[in-house]
Amino acid sequence: MLERKEIAYEKTVLIGIVTQNQNEDKLEEFLDELEFLTYTAGGEVVKRFTQKMDMPNSKTFIGSGKMEEVRAYVEQHEIGTVVFDDELSPGQLRNIERILKAKIIDRTNLILDIFAQRAQTSYARTQVELAQYQYLLPRLTGLWTHLERQRGGIGMRGPGETEIETDRRIVRDRISLLKKKLVTIDKQMATQRGNRGKLVRVALVGYTNVGKSTLMNVIAKSKVFAENKLFATLDTTVRKVVIGNLPFLLSDTVGFIRKLPTQLVESFKSTLDEVREADLLLHVVDISHPQFEDHIESVNKILGEIDCRDKTTIMVFNKIDSYQHETIDEDDLTTERTKAHYTLEEWEQTWMGRIGDKALFISAIHKENIDDFRNRVYKEVRDIHVTRFPYNNFLYPEIIEE
Repeated sequence: MLERKEIAYEKTVLIGIVTQNQNEDKLEEFLDELEFLTYTAGGEVVKRFTQKMDMPNSKTFIGSGKMEEVRAYVEQHEIGTVVFDDELSPGQLRNIERILKAKIIDRTNLILDIFAQRAQTSYARTQVELAQYQYLLPRLTGLWTHLERQRGGIGMRGPGETEIETDRRIVRDRISLLKKKLVTIDKQMATQRGNRGKLVRVALVGYTNVGKSTLMNVIAKSKVFAENKLFATLDTTVRKVVIGNLPFLLSDTVGFIRKLPTQLVESFKSTLDEVREADLLLHVVDISHPQFEDHIESVNKILGEIDCRDKTTIMVFNKIDSYQHETIDEDDLTTERTKAHYTLEEWEQTWMGRIGDKALFISAIHKENIDDFRNRVYKEVRDIHVTRFPYNNFLYPEIIEE
């Protein structure tokens, strides 16, 4: 009998700061997300360090006293990795490494690492590699401190270029090559999209880990990889779907996240062409997540950046089976009722209710209200289709005829 192979997780600590723009509650949200990111990348968080500061320390991100506290803990508990919640400058990275003598990773590098793990196709790997090199370029001196100037003497007289300058030139050349490769692949993908004809295009969008791939599998009856980890899907998947007798194209896109590295936004812009060219967006939301409203805002912000904010959109509130609201004891007169105490029915009476039939409440994994979802998508796709092809109006009834 084969033994189950145990996964060895790296012992990790997290560091974040409370600033004028980020209060304690917000920091806890970000650190919760950072812990999930760390777990996804293969780390086990054993402790969090936080500090209140007006702004990050320009040399070490956190103050000297807190840094000494972290150093002592890292040394005593043999911590191999320290993860910071914000992007570190090359100088901060170099200084912190010198003090802690451990592997230092910031939020950007962590997300890039997860993307590198998840990239399956040549296209995704090229996009991630480009983002990694763009992140690496200004940090070469910080990450490769073992490189020193070439020694002089016999046989060592070169063109006068230091090793680090050589490495910078190699990285710049690689960035240029990857950009050219992406341009070529983009042209091929644009041709593929053009060859799909005039079928209505529907795109699943949303925060990472909200269940887009699971919903894709239910509706398209396909086997898209889905897992309860962040960024389980990097490669855009497109499937032809038929609801009733009406065919359309459904695409599953990369999930969004707060503080998404600028390098990734730039590298994955072409991937988001599926969203730009979609006729209908299905904005999937994990309603069981305590910060789902923040997630909606983050997704809408990115949709605005790629000029997709005004597209026809259906809000799909997923994971209703996992939704739990907080309760207040009847005798408790001190606790103030907040949104955390809303039932699903009460949420439907808020701004969600004002969306009307553009809001759906489902559980993709348990297939709750999936028939309502299919009917709503069918109606929207039909309206787009018959506008495009008026002579096909009689082919598709206004409701699904099962």
